[in-house]
Amino acid sequence: MNPPLSEPPYITSSEEILWGIILVAATLVMHALGMLLTLNSSISFKEKFGHSSFLSGIGNLILASWLIVLVHILEVMVWAGFFQWKHCFPNYSTATYFAFLEYTTVGSVFNLPKNWRLLEGMIATAGLLGFAWSTGILLTLAQEFQDQQMQRLKARRTKPVAPDRVINPVRSKPTPS
Repeated sequence: MNPPLSEPPYITSSEEILWGIILVAATLVMHALGMLLTLNSSISFKEKFGHSSFLSGIGNLILASWLIVLVHILEVMVWAGFFQWKHCFPNYSTATYFAFLEYTTVGSVFNLPKNWRLLEGMIATAGLLGFAWSTGILLTLAQEFQDQQMQRLKARRTKPVAPDRVINPVRSKPTPS
């Protein structure tokens, strides 16, 4: 026999599922726009500062990383705003802290109220999708940077020798007349 429960069991509601779907979709739309902004900024950076030097390439990767982090922060803030709107936490700071920990799948000592408990898994799902997408973008930019740097190294190794530095070991001898 099971002991009596002190509180009613958790039952998933259609409102909770609907809000979860809306929030995950909003997160992915924000992420799509953010990744397009990141790629566009990368192209603009390369046009302005060049793309073949080591420093400009690293600068471009750093800029892209910052933009990607900013996009993730904004996504977390949307989730935190929802949690605050639904009075899940006493203040926005706690809601943001909780959202960050769940979004990154670290987990939190805080819990959502029972009627929103499913969103703890849905925010983690949104975070995993966002991080996978961001990783793809950053890897694309990093691969492009590495390819450019390798081309520079190969070009430096196969650089033709200047004509005035060519040593001709066989000298033609004047033919007797």
